[in-house]
Amino acid sequence: MEPLGTLTLCLAFGLSCLLFLALRHRKPGNENLPPGLFPLPIVGNLLQLKTSKLPQNLHVLSEKYGPVFTLYFGAERVVVLYGYDAVKEALIDRGDEFAARGSLPIVDKLTKGQGIIFSNGERWKQIRRFALTILRNFGMGKKSIEERIQEEAQCLMESFRDTHGIPFDPTFLLSCAPANVICAIVFGKRYEYIDNRFLALRTLTNNNFQLSSSIWGQLYNFFPSVMEYIPGPHHRLMENHLLQMAFASEEIKEHRATMDPSTPRDFIDCFLIKMDEEIHNEASVFSTDNLAYATLDLFEAGTETTSTTLRYGLLILLKYPEIQEKVRKEIDQEISRTRRPCMADHGRMPYTDAVIHEIQRFISFIPINVPHAVLKDTPFRQYIIPKGTTIYPVLNSVLHDSKEFPNPEEFDPWHFLHKDGTFRKSNYFMPFSAGKRICVGEGLARMELFLFLTTILQNFTLKPLTHPKDIDITPRLSFFLNYPPSYKFCAIPR
Repeated sequence: MEPLGTLTLCLAFGLSCLLFLALRHRKPGNENLPPGLFPLPIVGNLLQLKTSKLPQNLHVLSEKYGPVFTLYFGAERVVVLYGYDAVKEALIDRGDEFAARGSLPIVDKLTKGQGIIFSNGERWKQIRRFALTILRNFGMGKKSIEERIQEEAQCLMESFRDTHGIPFDPTFLLSCAPANVICAIVFGKRYEYIDNRFLALRTLTNNNFQLSSSIWGQLYNFFPSVMEYIPGPHHRLMENHLLQMAFASEEIKEHRATMDPSTPRDFIDCFLIKMDEEIHNEASVFSTDNLAYATLDLFEAGTETTSTTLRYGLLILLKYPEIQEKVRKEIDQEISRTRRPCMADHGRMPYTDAVIHEIQRFISFIPINVPHAVLKDTPFRQYIIPKGTTIYPVLNSVLHDSKEFPNPEEFDPWHFLHKDGTFRKSNYFMPFSAGKRICVGEGLARMELFLFLTTILQNFTLKPLTHPKDIDITPRLSFFLNYPPSYKFCAIPR
């Protein structure tokens, strides 16, 4: 191409970009938006954000623009809420206005707006309320589920013993244990860790979490219409999801064939009974499809969050053997080495409780939160957030608030202890989010973390393969999730 032609093309492209930006900022509803970075065509602010360091970048932007600011993830406009006051105001004080679930294209493609986590409106309200009721009825926070967790903890200990003190990666075992707890609630049974169907479901779930949080998953969320036509591993998400749905559908059929309505065994039975009760209600949200999606929601959320927190927690205890020893000393004092830990021990073990809280605070597993949305033009402080805008209430900004938690980037159990050693509660502790969309399984996760961790440390000393000071506990950020680095250790029986 002639130099003059190239120059003309570049000028035309530049003018088109300027026109694009000018028209975008003149759209109705943009007049009183929160301030923010000037977006580029197509990519929005992605090139300016450096998503590998997103929490740090959002902190810098909050210092420049304040606790409420606007960004563009690709073509999608989002409003970021940064800091405890802004997050609390939206999620708790004005929970109804910010209760809608925002769009996450890669998940929307899989769930089609069904299930518990990514549904909206009346469907979400009814399914969530029903799930909470069933979880409570089957013992979330009660003795029955506590006993299931205790039994699973013993199975986990047997698997640890089978390593015979040889270095191993705990990822697989620490995912199987919480997965079996949620299987008992949802499917009414537990699986052996070597069961082929159980292994297949765990593998599919793990693969989809990894894919959705990879660069391919991120690109799909930012440019869904383009990524649909670009080859890549992100297309395996749908293949894996269909296999997961087949697993759930098979369980549902088996439950339907063997169910006794007078004695429901689990979540699936209860949902099927509810479906039968509403069979003549054409507007009912209780359908077979919704049951399959809700079942997978419970399984995936009930497995990944707890297993990753445990895996990260053990890595931190390898890094700080003195903290590991203090927890073990409290276990020996309050529980002994022979009796199974139980939730009644929890209130007498402030240091252990503080360590578990600090693990959750430090890792900030979902740093920018699952997206929310506003369904109408919403005044917020001195701004107007337009209808349909995606909202990110940044949990990391609350969990790492330097006023509430001195030296927030350091792991320190005293963030949750008074000077006299008693446990210190904090309103800033929001690892499960807050308000209307707080995690359905929060109570279950708290029980699992306490019982699994105390059982492990009651029975084993965790030995690293390198000097503790050389252990890296920096999270491996994947935009939406914080993962620990891979590691191995030795579990030495006490």
